[in-house]
Amino acid sequence: MDELLIDRRDDGVVVLTLNHPDRRNSMTDGMTEQWRLAISDLRRDKDVRCVVVTGAGSAFCSGGDLSWLADRGAESVPALRDRMLDFYRTWLSVADLEVPTIAAVNGAAVGAGLCLALACDLVYAAEEAKLLAPFTSLGLHPGMAATYLLPRVAGVGVARELLLTGRTVLGAEAAASGLVTRAFPRETLMAQVLEIASRTAANAPVATRLTKVALAGGGHADLDAALRWESLAQPVTMASDELLEGLAAQRERRAPRFGGS
Repeated sequence: MDELLIDRRDDGVVVLTLNHPDRRNSMTDGMTEQWRLAISDLRRDKDVRCVVVTGAGSAFCSGGDLSWLADRGAESVPALRDRMLDFYRTWLSVADLEVPTIAAVNGAAVGAGLCLALACDLVYAAEEAKLLAPFTSLGLHPGMAATYLLPRVAGVGVARELLLTGRTVLGAEAAASGLVTRAFPRETLMAQVLEIASRTAANAPVATRLTKVALAGGGHADLDAALRWESLAQPVTMASDELLEGLAAQRERRAPRFGGS
């Protein structure tokens, strides 16, 4: 069984679906390897404009496949450290894609699954989707960059509550607290997300990629850093064919047709 489905749409949107619904899309070794190969391929694909990540069935992702922890005594701490670091970096490599990424959290997003969603540029959740990071209740320190992603996205206060208590929040509350971008009824979630992805994919590729770089890590450190970056990045787009097409489309009152040159 393909544990990761890849749907390449005509509008430049690629949908990655975690496909192990009977295990709530837990991150098995097989799925992890398929994810590694898929992200590597997308990184080289010049036709991709936007990537959507979602889950098959009723869950988004239940996190890491922890069944192997029963044999934890067979590995030393250094070996476990190397194993986990490779696992983290493989899944979080979605954040390194140059194109916008969107998580469609259709159901439960647990632990590493929640972190995968938060590593995307935009996160849309079903209103009743359950989001939680129950690391400490399992006797684990948080992993998958949870101690970075949660404070960065939702603030230290929300991160403390989720990581220290393990409390479950629903998609609607997560949207109100800033943990996710917006929440939609589950039955309309994918349609809404695909519309957003299509609209994003239709924007100027060079300008979009440079904007993603500018916002990486929460944006620039200060006003001057932003001005220095923008005074370079904006002229780059001014010298591109994208600007000419954008202006022509505005003048002719039509949708722009960006080629990415």
